[in-house]
Amino acid sequence: MSHHTASFDVETAKPNGLSPRLLADRLDRGLATVVEGVAALLVLVEIIVLLAGVTTRYVFHAPLVWSDELASILFLWLSMLGAVVALQRSAHMRMTGMLGLFGARARPLLEAMAVTAPIAFLLLILYPTLDYAIEEQFIVTPALEISNAWRAAALPTGLFLMLVVGLFRLVHLGSWRLALSATALTAAAVGLFWLAGPLFKPLGQVNLVIFFVGVVAVNVFAGVPIAFSFALATFGYLSLTTKTPLLVMVGRLDEGMSHLILLAVPLFIFLGMLIEMTGMARAMIQFLAALLGHVRGGLSYVLIGAMYLVSGISGSKVADMAAIAPILFPEMKKRGAPPGDLVALLSATGAQTETIPPSIVLITIGSVTGVSIAALFSGGLLPALVLGAALWAVVWWRYRHEDLSQVGRPSRMEIGRLAIIALPAILLPFVIRAAVVEGVATATEVSTIGIAYSAVMGLLVYRQFDWTRLKPMLIETATLTGAIIFIVGCATAMAWGLTQSGFSRDLARWMAGIPGGSYGFLAISIVAFIILGSVLEGIPAIVLFGPLLFPIARDAGVHEVHYAMVVIFAMGIGLFSPPFGVGYYGACAISKVHPDEGLKYIGGYVAALFIGLVVVAAIPWISTAFVPQ
Repeated sequence: MSHHTASFDVETAKPNGLSPRLLADRLDRGLATVVEGVAALLVLVEIIVLLAGVTTRYVFHAPLVWSDELASILFLWLSMLGAVVALQRSAHMRMTGMLGLFGARARPLLEAMAVTAPIAFLLLILYPTLDYAIEEQFIVTPALEISNAWRAAALPTGLFLMLVVGLFRLVHLGSWRLALSATALTAAAVGLFWLAGPLFKPLGQVNLVIFFVGVVAVNVFAGVPIAFSFALATFGYLSLTTKTPLLVMVGRLDEGMSHLILLAVPLFIFLGMLIEMTGMARAMIQFLAALLGHVRGGLSYVLIGAMYLVSGISGSKVADMAAIAPILFPEMKKRGAPPGDLVALLSATGAQTETIPPSIVLITIGSVTGVSIAALFSGGLLPALVLGAALWAVVWWRYRHEDLSQVGRPSRMEIGRLAIIALPAILLPFVIRAAVVEGVATATEVSTIGIAYSAVMGLLVYRQFDWTRLKPMLIETATLTGAIIFIVGCATAMAWGLTQSGFSRDLARWMAGIPGGSYGFLAISIVAFIILGSVLEGIPAIVLFGPLLFPIARDAGVHEVHYAMVVIFAMGIGLFSPPFGVGYYGACAISKVHPDEGLKYIGGYVAALFIGLVVVAAIPWISTAFVPQ
């Protein structure tokens, strides 16, 4: 993980003797070893439980009635422990681009406050979370018939461990004066908001701007991790402007992190790492590079094509990027491509491939709006090609003068040989899609079939399976899962706060009265979802606004699959565009490129995506051509 997108980025001086910092360092390392080991084990157990569920149901016609329930319980523990590991490894996404604008004296203080602000939230929410877990002990789970407290206890446990890790980070700042200054300023900010509480209540909807725009923006631009920026804004809004018990916020955090559909995230992330480790991704990319590597901008075309293919395998944008970037980027840099351009294109392809099945966002839309998931899967392939063509146009323009005098052109025989080697890897997306369409596995479980297929191919066909890499891969899977799911949980709590304020009802009512018929409605939807995608993340935005807006779209004469594609691309553009887009920072983290380097290149790609989106919105046939009528 690049330290440029880290949540905490501090220098650790070498201590002498048993200083407090050395003691904290030892305790921190010991805690990290235990938490990483448990989190890695949970990923492995999830894979085994779900694969066992698929096998017994489809092969032996004897379903394990408890497998989904156990997987759901373990998933919350995995997400919380993964979030702890992400904090230890400085892997929580944050924005550091604005920090360069501050002077040499102010910047260390802001870096320190990026440590103390999460600590403040964790201290504020810990007691309500503990209370929530105690309340849950009276609920008995239907299949396993155990107390739900076993599941809910993951929340206070994870938050307490994050608090401990945060305190260790405070010790590691290297300067007690800096740590005390940051702590005092954070405490003063919390105190001021608390004292101003009576002033907020009469302001009504203005509070939405103060907390969900103002507080979020200040925290994000100051370098506070994005998940904690959302959480602090939501906590402040609910506790200072409403009479909502804080138990409700914890419940929404739990709900956001507990969608069984999200269990696909760690499994697809692991699958993405597995296809890289077994050589399957390399085989696919080498074949594409043999076809296109000798043309100007060829490897950029390969990047776009590989993301299109791999999206069908992994279903997680982070996993897609993690499978491709390490293979293509070294050769692209050798040919003189600026790292900023590479990360900008990688981020843009993340938005472009959001509709390629088994996209987690497609699955979520199907689950909350009742639109057929099979229809969404059929409708997603062609729109992604249209946006891909728009990106190809930018690549052609940027690389039209590239010097390829040192690049050889492979023979047809060589291309044929690489095609045969790549065939098992290229078949994987079709195996996954067939398993969903034929009803062998659910969209959540299908990744386990992909994992089994990839393991067999790696062991028997590619003869490339490094057992020593399994544990680091499992830990990395848990880390990325924790960082992603914790953001989703915090965003879901924020989305609930917006719903309670009446904002979503007002928005739906306003959008229903827009002039211009279906095209006017689509135009406003595009603008709204670009903004929502950048602030709320895709899944919470869909969970919040999907049930409200899809019926309005139908009334306006917009086909629901067409509307889904437009909405997903709009959210994707928001999600993968700086300054707010979390996906952009994910691309930077995986590429190990500073976010600032990509800023001057990303504009062209985002403009191309927007033009592609307008084409998709204007021509419904692109989305509905392959949808079964």
